Amino acid sequence: MERIVFLDRKTCRTALRPPRFPHQWQDHDTTAPEELADRLRDATIVITNKVPLRAPQINDLRGLRLIAVAATGVDVVDLDASRRLGIAVCNLPRYTLNSVPEHVFMLMLALQRNLFNYRKAVTSGLWAKSPIFSLLDYPIHDLAGSTLGIIGYGALGQEVEKRGRAFGMDILIAERKGASPVRSGRVPFEEVLRRSDIVTLHCPLTPDTRHLIGSHELTLMKPRALLINAARGGLIDESALANALQFGLLGGAAVDVLSQEPPAADHPLPALDLPRLIITPHIGWASEEAVRTLAEELISNLEAFVAGSPKNVVM
Repeated sequence: MERIVFLDRKTCRTALRPPRFPHQWQDHDTTAPEELADRLRDATIVITNKVPLRAPQINDLRGLRLIAVAATGVDVVDLDASRRLGIAVCNLPRYTLNSVPEHVFMLMLALQRNLFNYRKAVTSGLWAKSPIFSLLDYPIHDLAGSTLGIIGYGALGQEVEKRGRAFGMDILIAERKGASPVRSGRVPFEEVLRRSDIVTLHCPLTPDTRHLIGSHELTLMKPRALLINAARGGLIDESALANALQFGLLGGAAVDVLSQEPPAADHPLPALDLPRLIITPHIGWASEEAVRTLAEELISNLEAFVAGSPKNVVM
């Protein structure tokens, strides 16, 4: 009989159907590092969304056979240690194929059309004082005809491309940073930064992609360009981004993810009160429809593994 432990059940705010195999199931709303050893002692399958599982936590778990990540990104799992110990790791690569791209375009449109400045102009009474029917205090730009640079061309990057083309945007697909030769259909990484009006990130967080966008990369971008990140916070050097926004080196930024979540009180971005900075609390994945898909795909992954036909295995 499988013993399943869900370490952070509170991150999945929908019902989960029971897997169709003999099992015991234990839910924990959240799990602190010091609670891991006790909770995982007899587990054969562990489910985690954001609770880190590093080598020290899994080295002695001889009964553990599967780590099921209830998300797309697997940076919370030590994949090398899992491979060494013979523990399979699976994820959910496709449940946000509508939710995340739609969130990305919401952020783009809000910045391009100065949504929050205009909303404030209405609620503050500024529009009521206008001498004409309209209020035109802030620049408005169309997505159509602008250039969208996509960094990370997996399933989500491809869905963003589809929507960008529907808006009439010119699309640049970035080659990996520093890669040579450049693959057909790709554009060198730094050229994408130079040419794009909007840059959006859709790559996983790995040692190679941490701080993919730093001070140097921000200086390559157009002064009016926008940076969108709905992937992983660690892809951006957030102190460098804060400086670029404060000194007007970048047209704006919108992020749904931060390197520390929830952010500490001294995090450089949430404290900034800038109209051209939008921060949402890691909700791009969380449409009602996406969460229902997550729940079904998670259980389907468990059933496939126990049946001997694992799917969505990342290593």
